[in-house]
Amino acid sequence: MVVHAYILIQTEVGKAADVATSIAGVRGVTLAEDVTGPYDVIVRAEARNVDELGKLVVAKVQMIDGITRTLTCPVVHI
Repeated sequence: MVVHAYILIQTEVGKAADVATSIAGVRGVTLAEDVTGPYDVIVRAEARNVDELGKLVVAKVQMIDGITRTLTCPVVHI
């Protein structure tokens, strides 16, 4: 089973492009784009399970310089 999620990211002013570029290199990230709106970067990520997804977000994504806040939205198929 593979778990997918979107991670909505707020960054420091002027850091969105740098954050998106840094995140794009993280294993498990399939898409990272800087956007306009209430969030600065939108990331699509995948992991083997929810625990691995949590580790990806906390240990790798949130540690990137310039990120001020993240919101993780797991994809659910009903």
